[in-house]
Amino acid sequence: MNAFYNKNGIGDVLLVQLETETPEKIHTEQMDDVTLIKDEKGNIAGFNLFSASTYMDLGEAASVDVSEELVTALQNALEKNGVDLTLEVDLSPKFVVGYVEAKEKHPNADKLSVCRVSVGSEELQIVCGAPNIDQGQKVVVAKVGAVMPSGMVIKDAELRGVPSSGMICSAKELALPDAPQEKGILVLPEDAETGSAFEVKA
Repeated sequence: MNAFYNKNGIGDVLLVQLETETPEKIHTEQMDDVTLIKDEKGNIAGFNLFSASTYMDLGEAASVDVSEELVTALQNALEKNGVDLTLEVDLSPKFVVGYVEAKEKHPNADKLSVCRVSVGSEELQIVCGAPNIDQGQKVVVAKVGAVMPSGMVIKDAELRGVPSSGMICSAKELALPDAPQEKGILVLPEDAETGSAFEVKA
């Protein structure tokens, strides 16, 4: 689940995304302060909560931190508006330290590499175009569902015919202070703990 709030830009509305993929065809259903966004099969892909600041304290952040407190407040808001929807949310970190277990040349692209990256609880296949990516590195991985500082949501993808789940990040993509302008992923110290959370300021 991702949540976005821009009171100055769009008003007192919290935008909640439940699916990383945006449906091709959508229809909406209004229930008091809640507008449900459904796909063509009737599955709920997200919802908008109007008068959001009356239900929770959101501050001015554009990308809202998805926490247990937020999920509870959203669940209460849905119930108050008569919406029968139970939120099942993965609260695990979306930016984590990864370890590049293996790197192979992409079969269909000279400048891409196919990497196997351990993120602690699982191993991901990620296609990476950085020139400095290599086996044995500790890196920052944006998992599927992560919201980059730019606002881009990371999704499962297929790059030149090879599936990719997540992104290995550069300092610039993470909006870190004094990030180098040249292309290349951020390489972390060897003692960084694989699978631990990496804090990103959205």
